Amino acid sequence: MSQVIALVDDDRNILTSVSIALQQEGFVTRVYSDAATALKAFSDTMPDLGVFDIKMPGMDGMELLRRVRETSTMPVIFLTSKDDELDEALGLAMGADDYISKPFSQRLLIARIRALLRRQELAKSEAASAIPEDEVPLLERGRLTMDPARHKVRWAGKDVTLTVTEFLILETLAQRPGVVKNRNQLLDVAYQDDVYVDDRTIDSHIKRIRRKFRASDPEFDAIETLYGVGYRFDEQ
Repeated sequence: MSQVIALVDDDRNILTSVSIALQQEGFVTRVYSDAATALKAFSDTMPDLGVFDIKMPGMDGMELLRRVRETSTMPVIFLTSKDDELDEALGLAMGADDYISKPFSQRLLIARIRALLRRQELAKSEAASAIPEDEVPLLERGRLTMDPARHKVRWAGKDVTLTVTEFLILETLAQRPGVVKNRNQLLDVAYQDDVYVDDRTIDSHIKRIRRKFRASDPEFDAIETLYGVGYRFDEQ
């Protein structure tokens, strides 16, 4: 049965082009040009995943997410303005699962949608198998604790909110402290759906990861850069 993706954006060009691209990939799409209409439709039938623009007239994407989170854990991707880090941080703190900055690659958006849907299916499978919480393995490296099953990260006891891509990159580095991973290796982990992404994209993700950790610990320096080689995690 095809998975249903809800697109909520006041830009009808984006709604049309993304909807066509998703339908070509086998998804069923529902499009809404305003958040209030989308919320009313969700009360009848919740889609499998939502893609929300943050800045919309009337009810914005933030408020739509807040209302959705009252009843549902449906994965949500935010579409944000370029470099609008405040919106990204607020959205993730409120329960968004990922964000993509406009203008964006439709192939990249589809790859992120597939990654989130896979993660949700995995979570459902784990819940169905009734694995006790204390048996779910955590990744612990010094002050870093990562819970892959729940997509949670803590540093020195404080929560750090990462996107799916950032989580995958950090997890790859932390699995083998001291081992250098080059950009191509990290790209293979973060973008598994044969999507072309410039390798400098990894540099941007690393910068954002560091910034988020330094918000709770200004002295954070566990991710080292080896210029011309790659990155490694220094267990602290």
